[in-house]
Amino acid sequence: MEKLKRNFYERNTLIVAKELLGKILIHSSQDGETVGKIVETEAYIGPNDKGSHAYNSLRTKRTEIQYGQGGFAYIYQIYGKNFCFNIVTQKMNMPEVVLIRALEPLNGIDLMIKRRKIALKDIVNLANGPGKLCSAMGIDKSLYGADLCGDKLYLLKSEDEGFIICSTPRINIEYALESKKYPWRFLIKNNIFVSRPIIEKNEIGVPPL
Repeated sequence: MEKLKRNFYERNTLIVAKELLGKILIHSSQDGETVGKIVETEAYIGPNDKGSHAYNSLRTKRTEIQYGQGGFAYIYQIYGKNFCFNIVTQKMNMPEVVLIRALEPLNGIDLMIKRRKIALKDIVNLANGPGKLCSAMGIDKSLYGADLCGDKLYLLKSEDEGFIICSTPRINIEYALESKKYPWRFLIKNNIFVSRPIIEKNEIGVPPL
């Protein structure tokens, strides 16, 4: 399978968020390689998006990577322990990202289970949320700013694109006021590895690459 190139990421963020579904995320670490299929994403389009860390053009040490070119990792910590993995999109000085919310584990599952400290029977819950995903994949702040066109943390195209995409409002952003209603969460219909059940309405077709 072919690695995603820079020009994939440097496009409209909503399109990228949808087209990331079905793509393969790989982390090649010292512990081993872990692989998963992306099944759920959320788009954050600052500086006008109140859900975005770059709202009102906020530019800090944490958000700086968002202002660079697309195809780099924006990773931050929540609740003092969990990490969230985002992909920077668009061109320079357009601080937009896609949060990777859930993965379907494919390879390196034993290592994922070891990292998550769960039983094999709980594989559905292995990476069905941004914090769980990062724990299972070994993604932390050491990968902040990682080039996703490199060889450590990267994405591949997939031949599996015969699915329906559903959209819903984003999750856990009550602070975002009216922005919390934007239907910018995208997920693969009927995939059991998403973080929350799929809402049947607002189905859309898979956009072409």
